[in-house]
Amino acid sequence: MALEPFHINVEPRVLDDLQTRLQRARWTLGEEAGWERGTSRTYLRELASYWRAGYDWRHHEGRLNALPQFKAGVDGTDVHFVHVKGHGSRPLPLLLLHGWPDSFYRYHKVIPALSDPASAGGEPNDSFDVVVPSLPGFVFTGPPPPSPAGQPTRQSAQLLWRLMTDVLGYSRFAVAGGDGGSVLAQILAVDHPEAVIGIHLTDLGWHVYNVEPSSLPKAEQKYLDTARKQFMADGAYALVQRTRPRSLAAGLNDSPVGLASWIVDRFHSWSDSGDLESRFGKDDLLTNIMLYWVTQTIGSSIFTYYAESRSPSLTAADHVDRPVGLALFPKDIGGIPPRRFAERTLNVQGWTEMPRGGHFAALEEPELFTRDVVTFFRGLRTTGGDLNQEKSDAFAAL
Repeated sequence: MALEPFHINVEPRVLDDLQTRLQRARWTLGEEAGWERGTSRTYLRELASYWRAGYDWRHHEGRLNALPQFKAGVDGTDVHFVHVKGHGSRPLPLLLLHGWPDSFYRYHKVIPALSDPASAGGEPNDSFDVVVPSLPGFVFTGPPPPSPAGQPTRQSAQLLWRLMTDVLGYSRFAVAGGDGGSVLAQILAVDHPEAVIGIHLTDLGWHVYNVEPSSLPKAEQKYLDTARKQFMADGAYALVQRTRPRSLAAGLNDSPVGLASWIVDRFHSWSDSGDLESRFGKDDLLTNIMLYWVTQTIGSSIFTYYAESRSPSLTAADHVDRPVGLALFPKDIGGIPPRRFAERTLNVQGWTEMPRGGHFAALEEPELFTRDVVTFFRGLRTTGGDLNQEKSDAFAAL
């Protein structure tokens, strides 16, 4: 498999075009500071003004390029990934999986402490070889070929398994993920239990909500009813992406302000504060948005919603038998479920109810997230076999 180093270098003409579009943005009529009907127009104008006159993409591009990045050809897809080798005697390979509408950037704050825990005051023997891919269809990874089975999420999981085993040479590894990354982690554990020593999740995945409430105990019925009411109040984004992704993508791919509005609305809704910038700074928000803008992948990133609604990769009848650790943040989508509800589909061996935080846990609460990942996998290191495998000849030569 072809493997080569990757360096982000956005062409000047792309940045010049962005400036022109921001300067010529057409604003909706009126002014509204609140978020009740979607993204605050007041905040959006403030963000766009900073994007045009204060945000420095080249600075953030340089920071991203400080992370060792690669591309590997896997089954017809050029998979982009960050690979930071761990310090210590036996780093544990760890695959970190993002979701939508974030990117591999979700994990940039936790990579140093996971790969070199001693530098953050931790134990050297808790280190990881950290692998953070751009999921198929997202930013620097190309869209995968059409899935013969009509299940692109399962196909993506297979690509990631081959990346870890065939390209990087890890026969066994750990996985952590949230949102779409949670579903991918579960598929990997179901399809490749011989390779996955355990998975760490920040949510249960969308498939668990497709269950008949009348079959559940009262506490679980109440949780499911609350989650569904929340979705009806705040789930329009998913209904559009499930049914008309192409219509939506045309506007988002053409307008940077439109793209920012759609993505920032999710960050606001799913974070643990009404004040968005108490959780994320403008630079974090814009760097994530820029990754979509410069790669023009907003359309391919939302296609999974459409495909999964027609042919789910997992159902509520699937069960993960590998050890599962759950770090549950109170302002995540749906809130914190009853443990018994989670145990219907997962072999729960770790359960942490966090004091604060929301959907983008590693970006919003990096210390809480890192501590829980380290603690959960510490108990699996001694039972996972020889996890520090030799890298493939292709990777070792880089």
